[in-house]
Amino acid sequence: MFPRLRRTLSAVLVVLACLLVPCGALAGWAAYGLADTGRYVAAMAPLADDPDVREAVADTLGTGFAGSAGLLDEATAGPVNGTVRLFVQDAARSFTRTEAFHEGWDTANRTVHGAVLRALRDDGAAGRAVTVDLAPVTERVRERLTEDNVPFARRIPVRHTAVTVLPAHEADRLRKGYHVLDVAAFWLPLAAVVFAVAGIAVAACRRRAVTAAGIGTALGGALLALAVMVGRRLTLAELPGAVDGPAAGAVYDALTETLRTASWLLVALGLTVALTSWLTGRHGHRLHRRRTPAPAPADPAPPRPTRTRL
Repeated sequence: MFPRLRRTLSAVLVVLACLLVPCGALAGWAAYGLADTGRYVAAMAPLADDPDVREAVADTLGTGFAGSAGLLDEATAGPVNGTVRLFVQDAARSFTRTEAFHEGWDTANRTVHGAVLRALRDDGAAGRAVTVDLAPVTERVRERLTEDNVPFARRIPVRHTAVTVLPAHEADRLRKGYHVLDVAAFWLPLAAVVFAVAGIAVAACRRRAVTAAGIGTALGGALLALAVMVGRRLTLAELPGAVDGPAAGAVYDALTETLRTASWLLVALGLTVALTSWLTGRHGHRLHRRRTPAPAPADPAPPRPTRTRL
C-alpha cells in the first residue's frame, strides 16, 4: 500500500510541475521581456527594415500628409491632386528607407512603450487613458533630416498633440493583468521546480520519475509553441480592417521570438533529461546483470548406501 501511495503522490507532483513550466515561461516572458523597454525596442528595431512594416508606415504617413494638405477632399479632387498624392506616397516610401526613419522608429517605440509601462505600474492612473506626445519624435526626425540636407526639413511643424495609445477601460484591464503576471513570473517557475524535486524525491523509482518529468517538460514546451502559433492566427483574425495584416504579423513574430525560443529550449531540455535518464537506467541495469554472479549449481545428492544381504 505504501509504495502505491508514493507512486500516486509522485505522479501528481510531477504532472503539476510540468503544467506550471509553460505557464511560468509565459509569465516570465510577459513580465521580464515585454515589460523591459530596452528589450522591447531591441525586438522592434529590425522591423524598420521589414517591407510590410515600411509599406504600412508609408501608407499611414502619406495619408496623413495628404489629409493635412487637403488632398483627399473629394470636392477638389482632380488630376493635379492625384499626381501630388502619388508624389506624397512616393516621398513617404523613400523616407522609410532613410536613417532618419530608423531613429524615429526607435524613438517612437521607446516613447510609447515607456508611457504604457508607467500607466500599468501606476495604480493611481485608473480610469485614465494612456496618451503620448509624439512631438519629440517629430523633432528628432526633423533634426536628422536637416543633418542629411533634406530640402525644407526645417519647415516640418512640430505640434504637441496627445495621441491616445490605450483607452481607459483597456488600460485598467491590462493593469490588473500586469500585476498578476508580475507576481506569477516569480512564483510559477519556483513552484514548478519545488513540485518536480518533491515528486522525484518521494517516487518509489526515482529514475522513472526523472524520465516522466523530462517528457512532461518537453510536452509543455511543445504546447507553449502551439499556443504561440494559435495566438498569432487569432490575433491577426481579430484585427480591424484598417490594420495591415502582414505588418501586424511581423510585429507579433518580433515580440514572441523570445517566447518561441524558450518553448523549443524546454522541448530540447525535457527530451535530453528523459533520454539521459532512460539510457543511464538501462546501462546500469546491464552492469548489474553482468556483475551479479550466476548461482552455483546444486551439489548432486550422494549415493545412498546399499545393504548387502548375508
